[in-house]
Amino acid sequence: MATTDLKLDEPGTLARPGPIGRLVRLVFGALSIWFIIELLGIRTDLLDNDGHVRALVWNGFLPSMFLISYVINIGFSRAWKKWPAIVSALVLVAIASVSYFDSGQLESAALARAVWIWELYIFGHLGVSFLISGLIATPGCEMRALHDLYARITGKPTKEHYCPIGPLHPIDRWEASSRKAKQP
Repeated sequence: MATTDLKLDEPGTLARPGPIGRLVRLVFGALSIWFIIELLGIRTDLLDNDGHVRALVWNGFLPSMFLISYVINIGFSRAWKKWPAIVSALVLVAIASVSYFDSGQLESAALARAVWIWELYIFGHLGVSFLISGLIATPGCEMRALHDLYARITGKPTKEHYCPIGPLHPIDRWEASSRKAKQP
């Protein structure tokens, strides 16, 4: 079962991804960066003609809410469980509430800008992490890619974390077992 609990493993515990795991990471990175580019394309026009937040901004909301705790906890080695998602939701609800009391509308330029910036961060962090992870074959979760890159540059080992959600952990396990089966 997926959990946002931080479970760091000692360096060398997890197998480095093989070609398929690396390709999947690169594809996820490209998709995240594509979403960022699309968001940047509407940066000056976050509301539609009816005054509603554009669908593109809302399209990233649920994935962002789901992913934020993983991004923060694993990416920054924090054991904050669901708190990043809870705090994010409370801040966005507060902004929507202020908008409602100010104009009678929940959707406002302030809410659109807040969600937009929040999604830029989440998908930017994910995109860069996926791309680096795919390029340097970071073991485990892509959110450890910056740590892995730093460890390679400095020679100081860093802890690893398996991917608690998505297809990466099963793909990596399958590729590692396939490599072992081919060894004499």
